Amino acid sequence: MGLLDKLSGWLGLRKKEVNVLCLGLDNSGKTTIINHLKPTNPTGPFGPLSEDWKHVSQTQTQDIVPTIGFNIEKFKSSSLSFTVFDMSGQSRYRNLWEHYYKESHAIIFVIDSGDKLRMVVAKEELDNLLSHQDIRSRRMPVLFFANKMDLRDALSSVKVSQQLCLENIKDKPWHICASDAVKGEGIQEGVDWLQDHIKTMKT
Repeated sequence: MGLLDKLSGWLGLRKKEVNVLCLGLDNSGKTTIINHLKPTNPTGPFGPLSEDWKHVSQTQTQDIVPTIGFNIEKFKSSSLSFTVFDMSGQSRYRNLWEHYYKESHAIIFVIDSGDKLRMVVAKEELDNLLSHQDIRSRRMPVLFFANKMDLRDALSSVKVSQQLCLENIKDKPWHICASDAVKGEGIQEGVDWLQDHIKTMKT
């Protein structure tokens, strides 16, 4: 069972749509993290995928290629329908992000902890996101993954938090997790936190 299936079971909500945006710069590990959230079996314990989603395959981590534009992953469980927008982090596609802000209930922001040179760029994109008119007035939860912790020179989650000035986020619940998406480490902690805060929003 995928993590999102477990999440929907914990929430115990019926017929709720949860739209999650997964953002971050290119090569930060967004798609690898999303693959951990997918049901492990395309048919899953809640029946087959609809016709619209039968093309979704279970990509192996080593086969992942950079996302061009965006991928949409949709999962249904007994109580929730998840739509996850995995947005490309390449600079020419970042202007696509804002078209999906209004309908989103939560944001996952992925940072490459080993890419110190682009930490400033990640902060700029995060600042633009949080100041956008469709985001700034809403108390939507923001989950940060300080990813690629397996790299020898990766910054700690505390250092990443400091670099991004996360302590300045006062009007939204947020949480940062150290993660190694290839091994799946740290993702469960993030999902546990996110489910608590989506539940608060949806009830």
